[in-house]
Amino acid sequence: TFTNKAAGELRERLTNILGSADADAVWAFTFHSACVRILRKDAERIGYESNFTIYDTDDQKRVIKDVLKSLNIDEKHFPPKAVADVISKAKDSLLTPEKFLKAANGDYRLEQIGKIYKAYQRRLKEANAMDFDDLIMQTVFLFSNCPDVLEYYQDKFSYVLIDEYQDTNLAQYQLSSMIAGKLKNLCVVGDDDQSIYKFRGATIENILGFENDYPGARVIRLEQNYRSVGNILNAANALIANNSERKGKTLWTDRGEGEKLVVFTLEDETLEAEFVAETILKGVSQGAKWHQNTVLYRINALSNAVEKAFM
Repeated sequence: TFTNKAAGELRERLTNILGSADADAVWAFTFHSACVRILRKDAERIGYESNFTIYDTDDQKRVIKDVLKSLNIDEKHFPPKAVADVISKAKDSLLTPEKFLKAANGDYRLEQIGKIYKAYQRRLKEANAMDFDDLIMQTVFLFSNCPDVLEYYQDKFSYVLIDEYQDTNLAQYQLSSMIAGKLKNLCVVGDDDQSIYKFRGATIENILGFENDYPGARVIRLEQNYRSVGNILNAANALIANNSERKGKTLWTDRGEGEKLVVFTLEDETLEAEFVAETILKGVSQGAKWHQNTVLYRINALSNAVEKAFM
Protein backbone atom coordinates (compact mmCIF):
# COMPACT_ATOMS: atom_id res chain seq x y z
CA THR A 1 0.00 0.00 0.00
CA PHE A 2 1.02 3.63 -0.44
CA THR A 3 0.85 4.69 3.23
CA ASN A 4 1.21 3.07 6.66
CA LYS A 5 -2.34 4.20 7.44
CA ALA A 6 -3.70 2.30 4.42
CA ALA A 7 -1.68 -0.78 5.42
CA GLY A 8 -3.03 -0.57 8.97
CA GLU A 9 -6.62 -0.28 7.75
CA LEU A 10 -6.14 -3.26 5.44
CA ARG A 11 -4.72 -5.38 8.28
CA GLU A 12 -7.67 -4.36 10.46
CA ARG A 13 -10.17 -5.45 7.79
CA LEU A 14 -8.33 -8.75 7.27
CA THR A 15 -8.39 -9.41 11.02
CA ASN A 16 -12.14 -8.75 11.16
CA ILE A 17 -12.77 -11.14 8.25
CA LEU A 18 -10.22 -13.90 8.90
CA GLY A 19 -9.33 -13.63 12.59
CA SER A 20 -5.91 -12.49 13.79
CA ALA A 21 -4.03 -15.78 13.20
CA ASP A 22 -4.86 -16.01 9.47
CA ALA A 23 -4.68 -12.25 8.97
CA ASP A 24 -1.13 -12.18 10.35
CA ALA A 25 -0.06 -14.63 7.63
CA VAL A 26 -0.83 -12.00 4.97
CA TRP A 27 1.85 -9.36 4.38
CA ALA A 28 0.05 -6.00 4.29
CA PHE A 29 2.72 -3.31 4.23
CA THR A 30 4.09 -0.33 2.39
CA PHE A 31 6.94 -1.09 0.00
CA HIS A 32 9.42 0.22 2.56
CA SER A 33 8.04 -1.83 5.47
CA ALA A 34 8.06 -5.02 3.39
CA CYS A 35 11.65 -4.35 2.29
CA VAL A 36 12.78 -3.82 5.90
CA ARG A 37 11.42 -7.26 6.78
CA ILE A 38 13.17 -8.85 3.77
CA LEU A 39 16.48 -7.10 4.51
CA ARG A 40 16.46 -7.91 8.24
CA LYS A 41 16.51 -11.56 7.18
CA ASP A 42 19.13 -11.44 4.39
CA ALA A 43 21.06 -8.14 4.51
CA GLU A 44 24.30 -10.05 5.20
CA ARG A 45 24.14 -11.38 1.64
CA ILE A 46 24.82 -7.86 0.30
CA GLY A 47 27.35 -6.74 2.91
CA TYR A 48 25.15 -5.27 5.66
CA GLU A 49 24.46 -6.63 9.12
CA SER A 50 20.85 -7.57 9.85
CA ASN A 51 20.60 -4.96 12.62
CA PHE A 52 21.29 -2.07 10.20
CA THR A 53 20.09 1.40 11.22
CA ILE A 54 17.56 3.32 9.13
CA TYR A 55 18.51 6.98 8.69
CA ASP A 56 15.80 9.63 8.54
CA THR A 57 16.05 12.97 6.69
CA ASP A 58 17.90 14.68 9.57
CA ASP A 59 20.49 11.89 9.64
CA GLN A 60 20.86 12.19 5.86
CA LYS A 61 21.49 15.93 6.02
CA ARG A 62 24.02 15.48 8.82
CA VAL A 63 26.01 12.91 6.81
CA ILE A 64 25.84 15.02 3.64
CA LYS A 65 27.11 18.08 5.57
CA ASP A 66 30.06 16.03 6.83
CA VAL A 67 30.77 14.81 3.30
CA LEU A 68 30.66 18.37 1.90
CA LYS A 69 33.16 19.45 4.54
CA SER A 70 35.50 16.54 3.81
CA LEU A 71 35.38 17.23 0.04
CA ASN A 72 35.80 21.01 0.52
CA ILE A 73 32.53 21.70 -1.29
CA ASP A 74 30.67 24.90 -0.38
CA GLU A 75 27.29 24.28 1.24
CA LYS A 76 25.93 27.48 -0.33
CA HIS A 77 26.47 26.08 -3.81
CA PHE A 78 25.34 22.57 -2.89
CA PRO A 79 22.66 22.82 -0.14
CA PRO A 80 22.38 19.49 1.72
CA LYS A 81 18.59 19.22 1.18
CA ALA A 82 18.93 19.78 -2.57
CA VAL A 83 21.73 17.21 -2.75
CA ALA A 84 19.65 14.72 -0.72
CA ASP A 85 16.75 15.18 -3.17
CA VAL A 86 18.98 14.39 -6.17
CA ILE A 87 20.42 11.32 -4.42
CA SER A 88 16.89 10.18 -3.54
CA LYS A 89 15.75 10.44 -7.16
CA ALA A 90 18.87 8.55 -8.27
CA LYS A 91 18.02 5.70 -5.90
CA ASP A 92 14.39 5.72 -7.05
CA SER A 93 15.82 5.11 -10.54
CA LEU A 94 18.20 2.40 -9.22
CA LEU A 95 21.28 4.48 -10.08
CA THR A 96 24.33 3.58 -8.00
CA PRO A 97 26.96 6.35 -7.47
CA GLU A 98 29.02 4.83 -10.31
CA LYS A 99 26.07 4.81 -12.73
CA PHE A 100 25.10 8.32 -11.63
CA LEU A 101 28.62 9.65 -12.32
CA LYS A 102 28.63 7.98 -15.71
CA ALA A 103 25.25 9.53 -16.57
CA ALA A 104 26.51 12.99 -15.50
CA ASN A 105 28.26 13.13 -18.86
CA GLY A 106 30.54 16.07 -18.11
CA ASP A 107 27.93 18.18 -16.26
CA TYR A 108 29.97 19.87 -13.49
CA ARG A 109 27.11 20.12 -10.98
CA LEU A 110 26.01 16.50 -11.47
CA GLU A 111 29.61 15.28 -11.28
CA GLN A 112 30.06 17.06 -7.94
CA ILE A 113 26.81 15.56 -6.63
CA GLY A 114 28.00 12.18 -7.91
CA LYS A 115 31.17 12.50 -5.79
CA ILE A 116 29.06 13.50 -2.78
CA TYR A 117 26.71 10.56 -3.42
CA LYS A 118 29.64 8.14 -3.60
CA ALA A 119 31.16 9.39 -0.32
CA TYR A 120 27.71 9.52 1.32
CA GLN A 121 26.97 5.93 0.36
CA ARG A 122 30.37 4.78 1.64
CA ARG A 123 29.70 6.41 5.02
CA LEU A 124 26.30 4.77 5.28
CA LYS A 125 27.83 1.36 4.58
CA GLU A 126 30.58 1.94 7.18
CA ALA A 127 27.91 2.86 9.75
CA ASN A 128 25.81 -0.20 8.78
CA ALA A 129 22.99 2.19 7.87
CA MET A 130 20.49 2.65 5.06
CA ASP A 131 18.38 5.66 4.24
CA PHE A 132 14.72 5.38 3.29
CA ASP A 133 15.41 5.04 -0.45
CA ASP A 134 18.07 2.38 0.16
CA LEU A 135 15.44 0.05 1.59
CA ILE A 136 13.92 -0.58 -1.83
CA MET A 137 17.09 -0.21 -3.92
CA GLN A 138 19.09 -2.62 -1.73
CA THR A 139 16.24 -5.16 -1.80
CA VAL A 140 16.30 -5.05 -5.62
CA PHE A 141 20.09 -5.55 -5.49
CA LEU A 142 19.62 -8.44 -3.04
CA PHE A 143 17.17 -10.15 -5.42
CA SER A 144 19.44 -9.48 -8.42
CA ASN A 145 22.56 -10.86 -6.72
CA CYS A 146 20.94 -13.75 -4.84
CA PRO A 147 18.53 -15.69 -7.10
CA ASP A 148 17.78 -18.13 -4.29
CA VAL A 149 16.45 -15.32 -2.07
CA LEU A 150 14.29 -14.01 -4.92
CA GLU A 151 12.96 -17.50 -5.61
CA TYR A 152 12.05 -17.88 -1.92
CA TYR A 153 9.78 -14.81 -2.08
CA GLN A 154 8.44 -15.70 -5.53
CA ASP A 155 7.29 -19.04 -4.08
CA LYS A 156 6.13 -17.50 -0.80
CA PHE A 157 3.80 -14.95 -2.40
CA SER A 158 1.34 -16.61 -4.78
CA TYR A 159 -0.52 -13.31 -5.15
CA VAL A 160 0.81 -9.75 -5.15
CA LEU A 161 -1.55 -6.77 -4.89
CA ILE A 162 -0.42 -3.16 -5.20
CA ASP A 163 -2.55 -0.13 -4.37
CA GLU A 164 -2.07 3.38 -5.87
CA TYR A 165 -0.01 1.89 -8.70
CA GLN A 166 0.11 5.21 -10.55
CA ASP A 167 2.36 6.52 -7.77
CA THR A 168 5.04 3.81 -8.00
CA ASN A 169 8.57 4.69 -9.12
CA LEU A 170 11.08 2.64 -11.12
CA ALA A 171 12.58 0.90 -8.06
CA GLN A 172 9.13 -0.12 -6.77
CA TYR A 173 8.15 -1.27 -10.26
CA GLN A 174 11.30 -3.39 -10.53
CA LEU A 175 10.77 -4.88 -7.07
CA SER A 176 7.16 -5.89 -7.74
CA SER A 177 8.04 -7.24 -11.21
CA MET A 178 10.73 -9.45 -9.65
CA ILE A 179 8.52 -10.84 -6.87
CA ALA A 180 5.62 -11.50 -9.26
CA GLY A 181 7.91 -12.61 -12.10
CA LYS A 182 7.45 -16.35 -11.63
CA LEU A 183 3.70 -16.84 -11.16
CA LYS A 184 2.64 -13.49 -12.66
CA ASN A 185 -0.33 -13.30 -10.28
CA LEU A 186 -0.11 -9.53 -9.97
CA CYS A 187 -3.12 -7.28 -9.35
CA VAL A 188 -2.63 -3.52 -9.36
CA VAL A 189 -5.16 -0.81 -8.54
CA GLY A 190 -4.58 2.70 -9.73
CA ASP A 191 -5.88 5.74 -11.54
CA ASP A 192 -3.77 7.33 -14.26
CA ASP A 193 -5.80 10.54 -13.78
CA GLN A 194 -4.58 10.78 -10.18
CA SER A 195 -0.86 10.64 -10.90
CA ILE A 196 0.47 13.61 -8.91
CA TYR A 197 3.78 12.37 -7.47
CA LYS A 198 6.07 12.80 -10.48
CA PHE A 199 8.15 15.24 -8.39
CA ARG A 200 8.80 12.34 -5.99
CA GLY A 201 9.94 9.96 -8.71
CA ALA A 202 6.61 8.32 -9.57
CA THR A 203 6.34 7.34 -13.22
CA ILE A 204 2.92 7.12 -14.88
CA GLU A 205 4.41 4.75 -17.50
CA ASN A 206 4.14 1.95 -14.91
CA ILE A 207 0.34 1.97 -15.13
CA LEU A 208 0.04 3.06 -18.77
CA GLY A 209 2.32 0.22 -19.90
CA PHE A 210 0.98 -2.48 -17.59
CA GLU A 211 -0.78 -4.44 -20.36
CA ASN A 212 2.42 -4.43 -22.44
CA ASP A 213 4.36 -5.87 -19.48
CA TYR A 214 1.64 -8.43 -18.75
CA PRO A 215 -0.05 -9.27 -22.12
CA GLY A 216 -2.63 -11.56 -20.48
CA ALA A 217 -3.77 -8.88 -18.02
CA ARG A 218 -7.48 -8.36 -17.47
CA VAL A 219 -8.48 -4.71 -17.14
CA ILE A 220 -11.46 -3.82 -14.97
CA ARG A 221 -12.54 -0.17 -15.10
CA LEU A 222 -14.10 1.09 -11.88
CA GLU A 223 -16.15 3.93 -13.32
CA GLN A 224 -18.97 4.34 -10.80
CA ASN A 225 -18.27 7.27 -8.49
CA TYR A 226 -19.89 7.21 -5.04
CA ARG A 227 -18.68 10.60 -3.82
CA SER A 228 -19.85 13.24 -6.30
CA VAL A 229 -23.04 14.27 -8.11
CA GLY A 230 -23.43 14.22 -11.88
CA ASN A 231 -22.60 17.85 -12.66
CA ILE A 232 -19.31 17.61 -10.76
CA LEU A 233 -18.36 14.47 -12.71
CA ASN A 234 -19.41 15.90 -16.07
CA ALA A 235 -17.19 18.94 -15.51
CA ALA A 236 -14.27 16.77 -14.31
CA ASN A 237 -14.65 14.37 -17.26
CA ALA A 238 -14.71 17.27 -19.75
CA LEU A 239 -11.55 18.80 -18.30
CA ILE A 240 -9.49 15.68 -17.77
CA ALA A 241 -10.29 14.39 -21.27
CA ASN A 242 -7.66 16.90 -22.44
CA ASN A 243 -4.85 15.07 -20.62
CA SER A 244 -2.52 13.37 -23.09
CA GLU A 245 -1.17 10.54 -20.90
CA ARG A 246 -4.20 8.55 -19.78
CA LYS A 247 -6.00 5.30 -20.51
CA GLY A 248 -9.44 6.89 -20.66
CA LYS A 249 -12.64 6.28 -18.68
CA THR A 250 -15.97 7.97 -18.06
CA LEU A 251 -17.03 8.34 -14.44
CA TRP A 252 -20.74 8.15 -13.64
CA THR A 253 -22.93 8.28 -10.56
CA ASP A 254 -26.45 7.35 -9.54
CA ARG A 255 -26.62 10.25 -7.08
CA GLY A 256 -28.45 12.54 -9.50
CA GLU A 257 -27.19 15.64 -11.31
CA GLY A 258 -27.02 17.94 -8.26
CA GLU A 259 -26.59 21.69 -8.40
CA LYS A 260 -24.80 23.25 -11.34
CA LEU A 261 -21.22 24.43 -10.90
CA VAL A 262 -20.71 28.18 -10.67
CA VAL A 263 -17.51 29.70 -12.08
CA PHE A 264 -16.33 33.24 -11.39
CA THR A 265 -13.26 34.76 -12.99
CA LEU A 266 -11.58 37.62 -11.11
CA GLU A 267 -8.63 39.85 -11.89
CA ASP A 268 -6.25 38.85 -9.09
CA GLU A 269 -5.92 36.81 -5.90
CA THR A 270 -7.04 39.72 -3.67
CA LEU A 271 -10.37 40.13 -5.44
CA GLU A 272 -10.70 36.36 -5.55
CA ALA A 273 -10.22 36.08 -1.77
CA GLU A 274 -12.69 38.94 -1.11
CA PHE A 275 -15.26 37.22 -3.33
CA VAL A 276 -14.81 33.96 -1.38
CA ALA A 277 -15.18 35.72 1.99
CA GLU A 278 -18.26 37.69 0.87
CA THR A 279 -19.89 34.56 -0.57
CA ILE A 280 -19.43 32.70 2.73
CA LEU A 281 -20.73 35.67 4.77
CA LYS A 282 -23.78 35.92 2.51
CA GLY A 283 -24.50 32.21 2.90
CA VAL A 284 -24.18 32.36 6.71
CA SER A 285 -26.47 35.40 6.87
CA GLN A 286 -29.07 33.31 5.03
CA GLY A 287 -28.85 30.43 7.52
CA ALA A 288 -25.90 28.33 6.30
CA LYS A 289 -23.37 27.04 8.87
CA TRP A 290 -19.68 28.03 8.90
CA HIS A 291 -18.61 24.37 8.78
CA GLN A 292 -20.50 23.86 5.51
CA ASN A 293 -17.83 25.86 3.67
CA THR A 294 -14.40 24.79 2.50
CA VAL A 295 -11.81 26.71 0.48
CA LEU A 296 -9.40 24.79 -1.75
CA TYR A 297 -6.33 26.40 -3.29
CA ARG A 298 -3.66 25.08 -5.63
CA ILE A 299 -0.53 26.05 -3.68
CA ASN A 300 0.07 27.14 -0.08
CA ALA A 301 1.18 30.64 -1.13
CA LEU A 302 -2.40 31.38 -2.24
CA SER A 303 -3.69 30.99 1.31
CA ASN A 304 -2.30 34.41 2.37
CA ALA A 305 -4.89 36.43 0.45
CA VAL A 306 -7.74 34.22 1.72
CA GLU A 307 -6.56 34.56 5.35
CA LYS A 308 -6.37 38.37 5.03
CA ALA A 309 -9.85 38.54 3.52
CA PHE A 310 -11.22 36.37 6.32
CA MET A 311 -9.62 38.52 9.04
